[in-house]
Amino acid sequence: MAGFMVSSDSIFRCPWSLSSDVMIKYHDEEWGVPLHDDIKLFEFIVLDAFQAGLSFNTILRKRENFRKAFDDFQPGKISRYTEKRIEKLLSDEGIIRNKLKIHATVNNAKRFLEIQKEHGSFDKYIWQFTNGKTIQNHWKDVKEIPPRTAHSDAMSKALSESGFKFVGSTICYAFMQAAGMVNDHLIDCHRYNSIHRL
Repeated sequence: MAGFMVSSDSIFRCPWSLSSDVMIKYHDEEWGVPLHDDIKLFEFIVLDAFQAGLSFNTILRKRENFRKAFDDFQPGKISRYTEKRIEKLLSDEGIIRNKLKIHATVNNAKRFLEIQKEHGSFDKYIWQFTNGKTIQNHWKDVKEIPPRTAHSDAMSKALSESGFKFVGSTICYAFMQAAGMVNDHLIDCHRYNSIHRL
């Protein structure tokens, strides 16, 4: 069972999840589950953009603060944020106060709405990059998992051309993992088979 640690309840989990209780909960309940709800998909876009350069554990601990600060991740509301509202966010100690990332979130909300309008839903648009199906990987060790793939490259290119910010291929691959577009749980992880069956 290369790359694994045993958690306190003797269940095998992907090693990245063992740094905190909030990470374990996220790993066990959300990460890798195929996601088709537009608002949740946008939430993951926001969180993955803020995670760039930071640990996801940091982001998860601030998740509820982000939810309150960004109107429950409603792109329609975020797209209308004024400079005054952005200044308020920059003084909010509960979130990551990064001006570029906050401006990117407002921009991405506008681009998100444009894609919804053009394609009927963001879900329909984003899942085209894996042909509407979860890519089932078979990793034995975390060292095998790539930071990006041809699929995330294509997604990054398309989103960038649509005007999105903070959507490099590595960020897109993290999004694909979180949203269940790929099953990157290690094969010995207790979540691997349950995700595979989905």
